[in-house]
Amino acid sequence: MVNLSINYMAIGVAVLVNFIIGGIWYGPLLGKAWVKEIDPSGRFAPSRKDMIRGMILMIIGSILTAYVLAHTTQIWRPSVWGVGADEAPWVYGLSSAIFTWLGFYAPVQLNLVGFELRSWKFFMINSGYHIISLISVAMILSYWK
Repeated sequence: MVNLSINYMAIGVAVLVNFIIGGIWYGPLLGKAWVKEIDPSGRFAPSRKDMIRGMILMIIGSILTAYVLAHTTQIWRPSVWGVGADEAPWVYGLSSAIFTWLGFYAPVQLNLVGFELRSWKFFMINSGYHIISLISVAMILSYWK
């Protein structure tokens, strides 16, 4: 029998951390480069309403991601299955984040390069954010069970 327990406080903190990472990543760190990749003409200027909508959708997506990672970080642990002792929490957080990125995020970004003709720079900016975000969220969830 699988024995999972979900810490909703950890999910909330992980969502907040993810929001902060996104704000820094797509703001002062790589915001200008990202906008240039979206619209090389430099006319990309979303309205306040569009920005609020984007942030709300990002938070909803972060909640879904953290909720799923709360499950996947635990599924890697032998103790959840009653078959042995666990290793350090970072092992499960890192495994969960990397395999989630590799199987679900990287392919979507590759499709954007292949079918929407996005640049490899765009791929690196978005994929970099996603892997850092997933690792951060998964580490919070793996340590704060």
